[in-house]
Amino acid sequence: MKYIKILPVIAVVSMIFSSCDDQIMDWYTDPTHGEVSIADLPLELAEKISRYETLNTYTDFTLGVGIGLDQYMNNEAYRNLTNENFDEVTVGYAMKHKPMVNSKGEIGFDKVDAFIAKTKEAGLSVFGHTLVWHSNQNASYLNGLIASTVIPASGGSNSLDLSGLKDGTLTGWGAWNSGDGISVEDGAGLSSSSQAVKMIAGSSSAQAYELQLITPEIPVVSGHTYEISFYIKSDQAGKGRISFSGLENNYPYKDWYSTGGSWTEAFETSTQWQQVKFTVNDFTGVTFKMNFDLGYLPGVTYLIDVDNIKVVDQDAVPEVVNMIANGTFDEGIDGWAKWNGGDTALSLADAADAYEGNGAMKVIADAANSGAGNQWKTQIHSDFTANLTAGEEYTISYFIKSEAAGSVRCSTTGSAHYQGDQATSPTWQYVEWVFTADGGETGLNFDLGGVEGTYYVDNVVVTTGAADGGDSGPTIIEKTDEEKSEIIGNAMENWITGMVTHYNDNIHAWDVVNEPMKEDGTLRDGNVTDPASDYFSWVKYLGKDYAVTAFKLARQNGNTTDKLFINDYNLESSISKCEGLIEYVEYIESQGATVDGIGTQMHISINSDRDKIAEMFQKLAASGKLIKISELDVRLGTKNPTVAQLASQADMYQYVLDMYMKYIPVAQQYGVTIWGISDNEDEHEYWLPDESPNLWDADYNRKHAFKGVCDGLAGRDVSEDFSGELEY
Repeated sequence: MKYIKILPVIAVVSMIFSSCDDQIMDWYTDPTHGEVSIADLPLELAEKISRYETLNTYTDFTLGVGIGLDQYMNNEAYRNLTNENFDEVTVGYAMKHKPMVNSKGEIGFDKVDAFIAKTKEAGLSVFGHTLVWHSNQNASYLNGLIASTVIPASGGSNSLDLSGLKDGTLTGWGAWNSGDGISVEDGAGLSSSSQAVKMIAGSSSAQAYELQLITPEIPVVSGHTYEISFYIKSDQAGKGRISFSGLENNYPYKDWYSTGGSWTEAFETSTQWQQVKFTVNDFTGVTFKMNFDLGYLPGVTYLIDVDNIKVVDQDAVPEVVNMIANGTFDEGIDGWAKWNGGDTALSLADAADAYEGNGAMKVIADAANSGAGNQWKTQIHSDFTANLTAGEEYTISYFIKSEAAGSVRCSTTGSAHYQGDQATSPTWQYVEWVFTADGGETGLNFDLGGVEGTYYVDNVVVTTGAADGGDSGPTIIEKTDEEKSEIIGNAMENWITGMVTHYNDNIHAWDVVNEPMKEDGTLRDGNVTDPASDYFSWVKYLGKDYAVTAFKLARQNGNTTDKLFINDYNLESSISKCEGLIEYVEYIESQGATVDGIGTQMHISINSDRDKIAEMFQKLAASGKLIKISELDVRLGTKNPTVAQLASQADMYQYVLDMYMKYIPVAQQYGVTIWGISDNEDEHEYWLPDESPNLWDADYNRKHAFKGVCDGLAGRDVSEDFSGELEY
């Protein structure tokens, strides 16, 4: 070691982090995870620390660091410390589902691609973090996939008499051929409270008419056009048609059913509800009948939702005059203005976030402009096309959803009326508000300041009478648990496949599943109260085998030599959790997947239980898996530590590394990742604010902990080898 003369303090890297935007180290601030004016260290110790080589000099296994992508890309001092001291980097936030996946489910790779190119120039490898977690998810997109479908009521009244179906007697309805049975089933319709006609094709059925349900006579007006619509599904792939009596063309040799812009004689059915809709007008008299012909295929069971079998006279539907000039937002948000709220309160959402059409109104109620009783603090306004008429009844209707649980209230200007608060959720819902006008109402407000969050509003209608002119309210189609599982399974497959395939040449180790366990060692179930806006639980919809599927997908789409990890925190404080995680790994592998390694995060403090740390490593070693310390930092409880606290921190870092190398066999030592570079506040806006957990201080000076880590990695006090005069 050559002679070095230093100043009476640790050498300073004099550069402050440049500001970063949305990608600050935004890690999960679970409370169970756990000001900097460094007091002068003894000068002899300060010079010893300055003489240490870079961290990765002292170890043969992989030494990694958790970093912020923007800080690495934009701050030279930060980047240089990273490049000089570490072999591998883990991005704290930028590679997770929320920042990578947009509202359409598309993965945006450009930002991470540029980062990986930069790290490759420095000779660093990148650890993939993380594929399947419950936080930092684009929960709005995922919840939208499984949201209920809301169908507004059809305009006009239904000309078809449904009473014989609703009472289950089939009075007025007939069957020329009933196959293996025609009945009405309660709770089998579009919603759990609605009815469905159940029709079962016989085992030898081959012709459409071999399973046929015939309606009562339907009155019509000559020359009018009638829209026929219904919802149908089957227990397997099926096929059907509609035929008639009382039309010039009673059998569907032409355009009864349309799909994709082309006409076809018969329609196909599946296990998903689908709507069949078409019009007829070639009546030969004042009534007609229609026949559901479903006998094409043997053994298929069909369900037709009773409430939504409709025959509506299109020429008798009154025109709905909307007193809001722009309620669909298809051409933008013209006519709407922010009356109260933050700078980003009002904007146009694209089609992916619309209920239907090309756009929706997006409203953000930020923390400064929201809170209980403060609905008006985020307020969006549009004038009516004319003042309302005194004594007239008006209906205001709209569709709304929010990225998390929220609240909306409408109000009028001029003469003020107030709707009661309406709860919102990530599922689109249809809301109606009926009131009688005083005559002085000039406009409509959406008051969204009651609960902080992001809201989407679409299809705003203000009209006299019933909003839809129909005979019933909207239809809510709830997805079944099986449908939700299939949809979310596909979303997870697209996400994992997309990430692993894209980074096949550049990333060879992944956190496949992150934080699956509860503190008692049982598997999380996804049932939480008041979830954050970026919370989405894969296990809630996919069950215990969600991790089995995740590991299989990562293996199938990656390289055979990729190292695939499961990762969790507090394993050193809850031995039950550690044991539960190991048991879950055993279960995953019993189902045919392979887990290469286990990551233990170790967000600890100087007071963490050392005996439990040692016990944890012994149990992890016994798993036979690669073991990685995945997110190591040591809290002091202050950003202004004393010399004694700095020494305790260094000692704890060294102890952890000593125990890792004592109990984890060399063949199982994947490596250690230090979580963060420095105590600079730019790194701690979200993660451990007002703390000093890292190896460099706020000015990028090496702390006592730097020596502790080096000595721990080397397995000895490296400074004992130093020779030459110390100047201080």
